Amino acid sequence: MLGALCFSLSVLLVQAWFSEKLVEAAESGSRTPIEAFQEKRFGMFIHWGPVSIRGTEIGWSRGREVPNEEYDQLYTQFNPVEFDAEEWVRLAGQAGMKYLVITSRHHDGFSLWDTKFSDYKITRTPFGRDVMRELSDACRKQGIEFSVYYSLCDWYHPDYPLGSPGGKTEKLHSNMPRYYEFVKNQTREILENYGPLGVFWFDGEWEAPWTREYGNELYDFLKGIQPDLVINNRVSKGRQGMAGTTVDADENAGDFDTPEQRIGTFNRERPWETCMTLGKQWAWKPDEKLKSSREALQTLLWVAGGDGNLLLNVGPRPDGRIDAGQADVLREMGTWMSQYGNCIYGTRGG
Repeated sequence: MLGALCFSLSVLLVQAWFSEKLVEAAESGSRTPIEAFQEKRFGMFIHWGPVSIRGTEIGWSRGREVPNEEYDQLYTQFNPVEFDAEEWVRLAGQAGMKYLVITSRHHDGFSLWDTKFSDYKITRTPFGRDVMRELSDACRKQGIEFSVYYSLCDWYHPDYPLGSPGGKTEKLHSNMPRYYEFVKNQTREILENYGPLGVFWFDGEWEAPWTREYGNELYDFLKGIQPDLVINNRVSKGRQGMAGTTVDADENAGDFDTPEQRIGTFNRERPWETCMTLGKQWAWKPDEKLKSSREALQTLLWVAGGDGNLLLNVGPRPDGRIDAGQADVLREMGTWMSQYGNCIYGTRGG
């Protein structure tokens, strides 16, 4: 009994020491951008777009469950009149989430902001409003860090060499160098018009047209615009599949690893973030079977214990509301986090 008491006391002393050091670092401004990212521990991922009308997976269902021509015209029907950026961000805060990552553009090429580099965008829908503008404003108002997901592959864009389904077809008149300039233009536009961002979260790098040279150059280009920007390892070619760990980190750009749909392995040397769905699908799916709040909290605890972040995904409905079942799980998590969040935020794994 005495040994257990001494051990508990030593844990409390170490925890207090770490907390004191974290406060000192925060007050002195000595935290690096990646350290500030790690301290947040818990974020909201949002996959959304016109595909929610069909209830199929974003990007991947183009040319599979939904013919290309039909998929590409869904935006002409997209009118999410119940969308409320303030409510989305409020829900993230109620869940105890510290940052939010929205799919600015997925593999289907549809842009959720008023980009001047494409007409395939949210402001050309019946809805007509700039979703990213409203979300970024709401995040800053409510103290949630605004971040953006961006796909490096684009099965819709004529200059990108591969097409749907799932990058398995080739386009006849592609132009990858010109497409790369399009990517640079769009990502610069996002930083300049919606930044500063917390994280630029890339995806789609696994396909052959996207090279290490493109990825490393894009990383340097964006850091030149916002030096404190945090960028994931999917910007370059170092990611090892769904495990998300980086190989040859000295040759491949990226600030943190990205295990997907699994809890990353314990690692206090290389920052990492697990991205995971509340259900089975990233985009909204009718009658989706969801994780319980207990399952989601256990995941968060295992992730934080392994020194990682958890980016937990919701898929809003086609009318713009976050599904009530998903919202209930998040609020239940928030009830727990309001009491015990101090064992998550600002901690180190181990």
